[in-house]
Amino acid sequence: MHQVLATLEECQMTLVQGGDRDTAQLVAVAILELRIKLNKIQDSELKVLCDAMLHEVEAARMPYPPRSQERRSQEGRSQEGRSREGRPREGRPQEGPRTRSPVSLKLVK
Repeated sequence: MHQVLATLEECQMTLVQGGDRDTAQLVAVAILELRIKLNKIQDSELKVLCDAMLHEVEAARMPYPPRSQERRSQEGRSQEGRSREGRPREGRPQEGPRTRSPVSLKLVK
């Protein structure tokens, strides 16, 4: 079974390199299923993992909490876009919310 797994992984890599992403994803599902079987992972263990991952993804999508009015009034709007010394910042793009890269899993037991 380990040889079958290695062959499937090679096939998946070839498909990705060839630009056949959809088929590569289908092979990835077969690889995952085989790893689950080989490592004797229970459905309940897999559900706990999926729930934890879903919670992490949802938390990453939540917007940052708004700044409080008290802090905003202390800073003053005239200081936005300025350095600590009061000079305008040069060449620094405004940062937006950060996004996470996709999660990839490799089940090992």
